[in-house]
Amino acid sequence: MNDLPIARPSSPLLIVLSGLSGVGKDTILDGLRRCGLPLEFIVTVTTRKPRPAERDGVHYHFVSGERFQELIDAGELLEWANVYGNRYGTPQNAIREALTAGRDAVVKVDVQGAASIKRIIPQAVFIFLATSSLTELAERLRRRNTETPADLELRLRTAAGELEKLHIFDYIVFNRPGDLGQAIEEVCSVIRAEKCRVAPRQISL
Repeated sequence: MNDLPIARPSSPLLIVLSGLSGVGKDTILDGLRRCGLPLEFIVTVTTRKPRPAERDGVHYHFVSGERFQELIDAGELLEWANVYGNRYGTPQNAIREALTAGRDAVVKVDVQGAASIKRIIPQAVFIFLATSSLTELAERLRRRNTETPADLELRLRTAAGELEKLHIFDYIVFNRPGDLGQAIEEVCSVIRAEKCRVAPRQISL
């Protein structure tokens, strides 16, 4: 009998990272950048003003409302949504280029955006980031100190509704206080496990 090597099937992934507002999505992304996996991070376009320490082209592509509308009209956004008075969108070409080159692409979107991508690319990997409770989420948002009391109340009401969309996701990861490293490792483990599937996900875009 010939000793033939067993090849592991492989296909580039689209990893959709979403979750409740204030759960720490950006912090998890920063951890993924350091975890050693060959990932392509797709930068979201937004009309929101930058927060302190945010850098254009790294955390977001910050654009005017007029420029955002041009991207919509040109069909350059895979999905877009109005979130708390600002528009956010996922650049389609950046994802396509990464997948065509055989690289796994990671996008960070809110739950509304994740639901839109689920309809367009159901074979993507959907990961939901959560806190242990809405009380814990409220405390995180208060510490962030970027919302007014009215905005905070709105985000908590929205979070309760977003939890009802949990069924569209493949995985849930809890980002608990003092356990950030564990949350990052769990996301990395999900990606590693997906790369070991006998029948890889086939992403078509």
